[in-house]
Amino acid sequence: MDDAALLRAYDEQLRTDAETPSAVSVERLGPLRLVTFRGGRGFVTYRDLGGADADGVRRLVADSLGSFMSDPTITRLEWKTRGHDHAPGLHEALTAHGLIAGEPESIMVGALSGLVVDVPLPDGVTLRRVTAEADVRAMSAMQDEAFGEPVSEREADALLHRLSLDDGMELWVAEADGTIVSAGRLEPVAGSDFVGIWGGATLPAWRGRGIYRALTAARARSALAGGWTLAHSDSTEYSRPILERAGLRKVSTTTPYEWRR
Repeated sequence: MDDAALLRAYDEQLRTDAETPSAVSVERLGPLRLVTFRGGRGFVTYRDLGGADADGVRRLVADSLGSFMSDPTITRLEWKTRGHDHAPGLHEALTAHGLIAGEPESIMVGALSGLVVDVPLPDGVTLRRVTAEADVRAMSAMQDEAFGEPVSEREADALLHRLSLDDGMELWVAEADGTIVSAGRLEPVAGSDFVGIWGGATLPAWRGRGIYRALTAARARSALAGGWTLAHSDSTEYSRPILERAGLRKVSTTTPYEWRR
């Protein structure tokens, strides 16, 4: 598949309700999907903006954000943009409502089989899939630390809720002498060819030693065994080169615009 075909598959198979499997509720507002997650998180996404001009985009932004911001249970909000969308005036409309643009990430798409590689691990490092609450909380705390965020019990609670749904999500970790040093999620997308490779995080002292590649390979093997063929990931500049070496290609970018109460 060339880049255009991969991007088409991404838009057609992933920019649907499959994008938000753990949603508490989803409402439609024209072309938008207004999603609420556990823990007071709002999320706006869409397949496209229906050809709206700048005035139409401003109205969509005002109506959707007003719906969330007037709800006292919503404490944080993300509008997910994609670089290949036709969205005139979207940046200006979002920032005018107080949303702040995060760091752009690369949308990586490609054959899942390319991720299956043999990577030697450093001495004492092992990989495993986790499901127990204590392991999930330790994994979540490590990810917060790796991303420079305060430890959030809310994020751990959300992961535990997802596991309780038994919807195919898998959590994988790398441990060194019993301490989690790297982790990531695998999210099969029902009714599609895709699995998502998400949440990749490695503590700074353990980066550059092949651990993330090995963890990604373990997730890929699990997904291939389940019958999936394509992988997608929103990748930071740390993980993008790793996925490129495995054959995934950058087909677009995504930038989160975020607001907190």
